[in-house]
Amino acid sequence: MKILVTGFDPFGEDKINPAIEAVKLLDDEIAGAKIIKLEIPTVFGDCAQVVREAIVKEEPDYVLNIGQAGGRFALTPERVAINFDDGRIADNKGYQPIATAIHKDGQNAYFTQLPVKAMVKEIREAGLPSYVSTTAGTFVCNHIMYQVQYMIDKEFPNLKAGFMHIPYLPEQVIIHPETPSLSLLDDVKGITAAIQAIVHMDGQDDINSIEGQIS
Repeated sequence: MKILVTGFDPFGEDKINPAIEAVKLLDDEIAGAKIIKLEIPTVFGDCAQVVREAIVKEEPDYVLNIGQAGGRFALTPERVAINFDDGRIADNKGYQPIATAIHKDGQNAYFTQLPVKAMVKEIREAGLPSYVSTTAGTFVCNHIMYQVQYMIDKEFPNLKAGFMHIPYLPEQVIIHPETPSLSLLDDVKGITAAIQAIVHMDGQDDINSIEGQIS
């Protein structure tokens, strides 16, 4: 089995992005699966092109995109991507779409093929906070999740893919009191647990349990 794992470069005012820093530190093999690591730009459109090129070259069985979610305290596998770009800030090329469809011929939304509940359970069993999220936002994180699902719909029907958000790193919240963070090593541990769940659940339906946020 081969899994393509991507992480975004820094964006906005941040000089570091925990997504790509954690992806770089993943083992080359996890639970018997070969891990292909890829940095992608925080740019609408461009990120999808980079990922598509890697899919064509590597022919992975799964794609797991990782992104930063400042303010969240947990690792959060995303359940659904929506056909909607609405940038709260401009991307790294200065583009800021407002209320724009990603693909006019795409579905309004796509659900992930990843076993998000099993991923959350495995992350929690590794001693880290996690819950299933039902909103990937409307910035480049949702954009790449949707774009890969669109590729599955139109071009790569045997591929399975999804997205997971991770919190800020401690050094990112020094000037933001009471903002949650997670260490880089814990990010790596959590992503590894998520990948282990993907491998273990290959060919099976997701577990039947409640793994959402407790509020």
